Amino acid sequence: MSADDVIALPLAFGGQRLDWRDLPRAVRDRIETLAGARVTAETSATSGFSPGFCAVLELTDGRAVFVKAVSPDQNPTSPQLARAEIRAAAALPSQVPAPPLRWWHDDGHWVILGFDAVHGRSPELPWRADDLALVLAAIDDLAHCEPTPGHALPRTDDQLAEDFTGWRRMLRAAPAERERVATAIDEPGRWAVEHLDDLVRWEQDALRACAGDALVHGDLRADNVMIEDGHDRVWLIDWPHASVGAPWLDLAFMLPSVALQGGAGDPAWLFSQSAVADGVSVDQLRAALSGLAGYFAWSSGQPAPPGIPNLRAFQAAQAGATLRWLRDIA
Repeated sequence: MSADDVIALPLAFGGQRLDWRDLPRAVRDRIETLAGARVTAETSATSGFSPGFCAVLELTDGRAVFVKAVSPDQNPTSPQLARAEIRAAAALPSQVPAPPLRWWHDDGHWVILGFDAVHGRSPELPWRADDLALVLAAIDDLAHCEPTPGHALPRTDDQLAEDFTGWRRMLRAAPAERERVATAIDEPGRWAVEHLDDLVRWEQDALRACAGDALVHGDLRADNVMIEDGHDRVWLIDWPHASVGAPWLDLAFMLPSVALQGGAGDPAWLFSQSAVADGVSVDQLRAALSGLAGYFAWSSGQPAPPGIPNLRAFQAAQAGATLRWLRDIA
């Protein structure tokens, strides 16, 4: 893939979002009660995949709050992810650069979360070298963090046990299904079909490679980080996939998206330059990337989930970027 091919790919995808006026009156009233003031203006989030309501709300007392509000009406799994984010917020130690969760409400249908509003920007895409350096430094710091005592986070290997079976599912699929998925991923997909037995074998070691004691965000991409206005501080946002695992996973799992979105440097080189990569064997990295690539590849061939019509195209692109790195170390 040439540099022109990378930049020509879609650089941002998102879920279908609700505006403030789209929320039921009872939900708007609940948000204003929890916030302690009336809402005067909204600025909707423009990135990320979560469907539902996601916006910075300006309040009559001059404060601002970042609010998420989701229900099964937008996507059946969105409330589960919102509840997982509530659990994750309680597990984050103070040194993690995540906006604090100030309040939340769950009536069994609508789940509402209110965070401190962070005034910043998403990294510029294609990635600028200075933005990337800031984000990679934040990921290095995160690798040294452990969740708070008594946390309720799952183990990474347990959380990914079902997801990291994509190549085994592909092996059991009909040849026409394998070909359809491979075609969507383009040239790396054809390589994957030719090396399917190897990928299945490596994938079966992925969960062992993911095990550890560090706090893992689990879903870092450009749309899940913010750079604070006027500062070099990086905020890591959207934590529903948080878990406890190997300290190098967030770096390894983010780098394919950096390559996909026009990163400054290839994943293998960037990974090797990080201190968190010290001691990570080729076998461990290959296994984890095989699990990740298989998840993206198999998922990309499934029907689009409600409220996120472009997710499958992004997953196919992510699979391709991960496979290119994996092919280089195979």
